[in-house]
Amino acid sequence: MSWFSRKEKGIVTPTASKLDAPDGLWYQCPSCKKAIHTREHRLFAYTCSGCNYHEKIGSQDYFELLFDNSLYTELDPMMGSGDPLEFTDTKKYTDRIKATEYNTGLKDAVRTAYGEINGLPITISAMDFNFIGGSMGSVVGEKITRGMRHSLETGKPFLMISRSGGARMMEAGFSLMQMAKTSSLIALLAEAKIPYISLMTNPTTGGVTASFAMLGDFNIAEPGALIGFAGPRVIKETIGKDLPKGFQSAEFVEEHGFLDFIVDRKDLKDKLSSLLGMLK
Repeated sequence: MSWFSRKEKGIVTPTASKLDAPDGLWYQCPSCKKAIHTREHRLFAYTCSGCNYHEKIGSQDYFELLFDNSLYTELDPMMGSGDPLEFTDTKKYTDRIKATEYNTGLKDAVRTAYGEINGLPITISAMDFNFIGGSMGSVVGEKITRGMRHSLETGKPFLMISRSGGARMMEAGFSLMQMAKTSSLIALLAEAKIPYISLMTNPTTGGVTASFAMLGDFNIAEPGALIGFAGPRVIKETIGKDLPKGFQSAEFVEEHGFLDFIVDRKDLKDKLSSLLGMLK
């Protein structure tokens, strides 16, 4: 016998009176498919409480996660891209920029800010993949180098959080020039003995990997991050051989000596402050 029985028959709830769960209330992990409350997901630093999958997040989330009390001062917040080549593919580059700015609320694929991590001063540049795949154009290179100059002027350590598909094709050679530009500032940081920490997240590829992402005094990564120059498919077709299991994952890259350590995002703030404390 059922523990509940309806006394009256034919009770129907009108469609207009039915309540649906609000959009965005639940998060489903794309890896293990577990559904968790978005509040819980946020408390776990946007990682899955079941399988520890690290969801892609943007600069705002990293700033709130790392800076004490989410307090920071942003550098050059209104700097936006020009169109030096008057580039057009399926649409004008200028139209693509305007549409992306409207959809994301961002001015370009990187933001730079300074503040404190557990009381220790730091300058951080964080990339946003939602802005044209986190591609590196003139503005990205300029904002990163200005952040590094700020570290040079103030003596603060510099943290680079990379998430990018590589160079921005709409700016061609201007984009590729940012590799040398950022690398030269990293050399100045080294001369001044100012720590430069590079955090690679999923994905970090192309010209970003070939320049500032791999030039840190400490190269670290989030678990499972894709790190490489060309994509696995391109490499496989070029060499004509099957690639090792886990090729270009953070764990594979660490095993082959290109990373100092892998850090869980939930532990990132404490790990960084411990590292900065040792470097004072």
